[in-house]
Amino acid sequence: MRPRDYGNKLRARRGKPKPKTKRTELAEAPRKAAPTREAPRKSSSEAARKPATTRVLASTSAKRTLDRILSKAGLGSRADAEAWIKEGRVKVNGRVAKSIEMWIDPKRDKITLDGAPILEGPKLYILLYKPKGYITTYKDPEGRPTVYQLLKGVPGFVGTAGRLDMDTSGLLILTNDTAFAEFVTNPASHVPKTYLVKSSTRLTDEQLDLLRAGPMLDDGPTRPAIVTRLRDSEKYTHFEITISEGRNRQVRRMVEAIGSKVLKLVRVKIGGLSIDGLQIGSWRRLTNNEVKQLIGAPQ
Repeated sequence: MRPRDYGNKLRARRGKPKPKTKRTELAEAPRKAAPTREAPRKSSSEAARKPATTRVLASTSAKRTLDRILSKAGLGSRADAEAWIKEGRVKVNGRVAKSIEMWIDPKRDKITLDGAPILEGPKLYILLYKPKGYITTYKDPEGRPTVYQLLKGVPGFVGTAGRLDMDTSGLLILTNDTAFAEFVTNPASHVPKTYLVKSSTRLTDEQLDLLRAGPMLDDGPTRPAIVTRLRDSEKYTHFEITISEGRNRQVRRMVEAIGSKVLKLVRVKIGGLSIDGLQIGSWRRLTNNEVKQLIGAPQ
């Protein structure tokens, strides 16, 4: 075959379509769309029974988890609340609570701890003169006396708005109004708290100035304080200090930061509330004007 004839034959072959095999036919066949399954429609009664999602529930500001409700009531930490729930001591609407993650509506749900109501009845605002030697938790596994033993006659459960350690005496507010308690204890509210202090050494003016400026503690510097020297003895200094924070054992740690220790500590004022006229170990109700005045404390 001449080269020219070979080229014509090759060009002719390229122009012819290839025969279709079975595999080619299957590949080129149009694919059928997979049948879609229509979701079964729910009746209106079934839709009504569908519970709200966690996202919607969490976005409702009035609702909180059970452990947070218990801790905000001043009964203990959230870890304490978890332990009480595991022990079966907490009930919601008469049923034993099973989980700390239950969402609670304070306006509708009834909560009890060891049978004592947590969120029930009218708002109560109690001012107690706490003696030394009492702790501020509801129950103590070591059997030490608690401030709740001093609240005979209070018509309902109240939680502490802030705390005083066992060796500190003075004013303590107790309430079942969690929003009020959070305002009083929140450092952002700047509610002033005044203490009488007896130090273990005689303090110099420079040391008192350090307290006024706000000494550095292990959790950061404190805010400036108002400090007034009351009197000095041969070994000790008695002074008054007003702070606007509520850190754990704050006044004791501030005094330790300037090279001394606290021998006696009494909280004598919270905002405009004074210890005057209140006997140690006794309590009284706050008046409506006192509650309003405390909420309106200087910011």
